[in-house]
Amino acid sequence: MSTVRVCSPGRLAGTLRLPGDKSISHRALIFNAIAHGRAQLRGLSQGADVASTAGCLRALGVEMGEGWVEGRGLGALRPAAGPLDCGNSGTTMRLLAGLLAGRPFPSTLIGDDSLTRRPMDRVLVPLRQMGAAAEVAPLRVGGRPVRGIRYASPIASAQVKSALLLAGLSAEGRTEIVEPAPSRDHSERMLATLGAHLEVAPGMVAIEGPFDGLQARDVEVPGDFSAAAFWLVAASFHPDADLRLRCVGQNPTRTALLDVLRRVGAAFSLSAEQEVSGEPFGDMEISSAARLRPIQLQPNEAACLIDELPVLAVAASLLPGTSRLAGAAELRVKESDRIAAMAEGLDRLGADVRELPDGWEITGPAPLRGARVNSHGDHRVAMALAVAGLLAHGETEIEGAECVDISYPNFWQDLERVSLS
Repeated sequence: MSTVRVCSPGRLAGTLRLPGDKSISHRALIFNAIAHGRAQLRGLSQGADVASTAGCLRALGVEMGEGWVEGRGLGALRPAAGPLDCGNSGTTMRLLAGLLAGRPFPSTLIGDDSLTRRPMDRVLVPLRQMGAAAEVAPLRVGGRPVRGIRYASPIASAQVKSALLLAGLSAEGRTEIVEPAPSRDHSERMLATLGAHLEVAPGMVAIEGPFDGLQARDVEVPGDFSAAAFWLVAASFHPDADLRLRCVGQNPTRTALLDVLRRVGAAFSLSAEQEVSGEPFGDMEISSAARLRPIQLQPNEAACLIDELPVLAVAASLLPGTSRLAGAAELRVKESDRIAAMAEGLDRLGADVRELPDGWEITGPAPLRGARVNSHGDHRVAMALAVAGLLAHGETEIEGAECVDISYPNFWQDLERVSLS
């Protein structure tokens, strides 16, 4: 286990090109793997999670190389020689469970200890309603036909929605998913680009199956907005900051953090806006904010901020007044219990934080002071605590720093690059 030391720099400045969006990278690989033709995939995430998806697809007989994938259709998938190892990636396991549920052969999906503890019933329950053979310990799916259903999801989850859309490609009839609140729409955008028969309306998406006519399309993956979140908070709260982030994804189902930071009083701007492969992106500039206000999340806002909430908790510790970040019980079942992990880390750094069942109540501003903190093997906790270290007095030591490889392998190098004396 590696430890990284972080200190507050005199100035935070420079230009960064962020890793490719992890959510889009998973989908670019999976959807093109079951399409017809070769797709060039530029800017794919180099993190361990996306590598797990690529490894599983290769085991299913898909040909791919550095930046390309050759699809021969859904019917060309072949049984793997052994269990499909999803590593630490919940996205890999849930989306592949949907993809393989309607295939005529059974598949077994495994992962590391952290992934094994995460809830899979949210995907398996609707797959069983579709007629799929689906069981856990380990997770097994496939081997019999599936049919379309109308599923009212109790939670807003892009992974559940995407898994059912993938299952719907093999299903007889219409598969319709209704959500209680909007979730990320990367799957709808990409499936439509590849030629799927989709119907999209507010709170609902449906697909007609069976369908094996997806056509491969080149994909330009934008920078990951969830990675940008760490720099947005770091630059907003550092007293001398001027950062530029190149080609960051601006999908409106991903950018709720910008609305929160605007309400708080952060200073940032967007330029060079364009759309490629169905996804909007642009350059972002962030500088030190002048007057800041506490955070009060709107109803259902936490679901749209789920990956950004750990670093938003860091921001809350530095804001005047009491901030309440609630409605995020989902954080309990990520790579770690992120609510407990962030409460522990911020407490060690001197923040006034109260752990809630579904988030935190944080009173600030707290004079953060360097301390030894633990990532609990969670990449987003590690990077959020690194941002706290950039904004704290003294030196902060982060245990388990290597876990950032899951989504942002160059994070520590980028941090050093923009930390100026």
